[in-house]
Amino acid sequence: MRVSKKLAMVLCGFGVMFPVIGTADTLDEKVIHSLWVLIAGAMVFLMQPGFALLESGMSRSKNAVNVMMKNYMDICVGSLLFWLLGYGLMFGNSPTGWIGTDLFGLAKAPDWDFNLLFFQIMFAATAATIVSGAMAERTNYVAYLIGTCGITAIIYPIYGGWAWNDHGWLKQMGFIDFAGSTVVHSVGGWCALAAIMLLGPRLGRFGANGEVRDLPGHNLGYVTIGGFLLWFGWFGFNGGSTLAAGTNLGHILLNTHMAGAAGAVGALFLSYMLRKPALMANAVNGSIAGLVSITAGCASMELPYAVLTGAIGGAISVLGVMLLERLRLDDVVGAVSVHGICGAWGTLAAGLFLIGNMYNPHQVIVQLIGISAAFLWVFVTAFTLYWLISKTTGLRVSAMHEQRGLDITEHGEIGYPEFSHDSAYSSENLKSLEKL
Repeated sequence: MRVSKKLAMVLCGFGVMFPVIGTADTLDEKVIHSLWVLIAGAMVFLMQPGFALLESGMSRSKNAVNVMMKNYMDICVGSLLFWLLGYGLMFGNSPTGWIGTDLFGLAKAPDWDFNLLFFQIMFAATAATIVSGAMAERTNYVAYLIGTCGITAIIYPIYGGWAWNDHGWLKQMGFIDFAGSTVVHSVGGWCALAAIMLLGPRLGRFGANGEVRDLPGHNLGYVTIGGFLLWFGWFGFNGGSTLAAGTNLGHILLNTHMAGAAGAVGALFLSYMLRKPALMANAVNGSIAGLVSITAGCASMELPYAVLTGAIGGAISVLGVMLLERLRLDDVVGAVSVHGICGAWGTLAAGLFLIGNMYNPHQVIVQLIGISAAFLWVFVTAFTLYWLISKTTGLRVSAMHEQRGLDITEHGEIGYPEFSHDSAYSSENLKSLEKL
């Protein structure tokens, strides 16, 4: 493959340095593929600040620092543990198809392996971060980080190996999940479901007679910007999963974008039909639900079906939140609905709307097996993990700390100090507060 100097200049525009192979006018094909995967991985990294802004904005101001800190440390802790253990479990040699047996703590390997490790680290961190928003405003910070360790080191990579390792048992069955509707998003969503079931709702979220009380977030601007950042990161998430700079990128990215747009429209249309207000949070979550839904089939679905998949995902995100509220489960950001349920829908849609083989019963059954395996493995292991945490370090903070806000009680600082000059809950008074 020969690439002109113009393409080289475009790639340099991303701030990427690359070696020139052969003459000054050409780039080696492997270099082009490497550059695309690495640029895409860096785009996925931008999803971390996207999640941080969205989740913080949907939480109350007294917990803003806590939510940001969880997202910040997810990428730090998750990167180290996925490198040490998770990558090997997921992509190591897997004779049985169930678990990888090498590539732990990768130190020496071909350059391409390091490209894949960098890219996959971003996916592992995304799966863990999904849990953060659902558990917001009442979770012990250390307990939360222990949960992140379990997700990135064991829960996510083992299921990911079943679906994405060339020898994984789901992969061998023909399971389709191109970029992770189930592998990443449903895994994070089912972990979140287990966590909020054990945590219980925030104080005052539900009344004694079952009535639902809104506890609105503090910054819809953060929510909006976070949604845009996530949407941008998704172009790297889905496009980078090609692992090659191929001519099909336009198809994949267009499917991704259109599904996100249809998701927001689907969410607001259903809200209108149910005579509910056109909430900003519903619009943003609807677009994310559309993006989650198309992630499995973005490379194997025609554009009209991508739009349909995204629109249905957006509607499901609204219905899912309503279902959780009826079950008295408190998910601050709607992560279980948007990522867990819509991830399952998107994975099913990838089998239903497969180009050249639509509505094939065998493929649909394979998709259902993969979806069910994800729920059983992830929910059971995550529930066990969080139950053990609750019995040891403690999963939930005290009612007093929850009322004060986790910024001051968990971190000793306040996200908005200029509005708290006269408050007893300040960093200067932290020691005396702890004695109460």
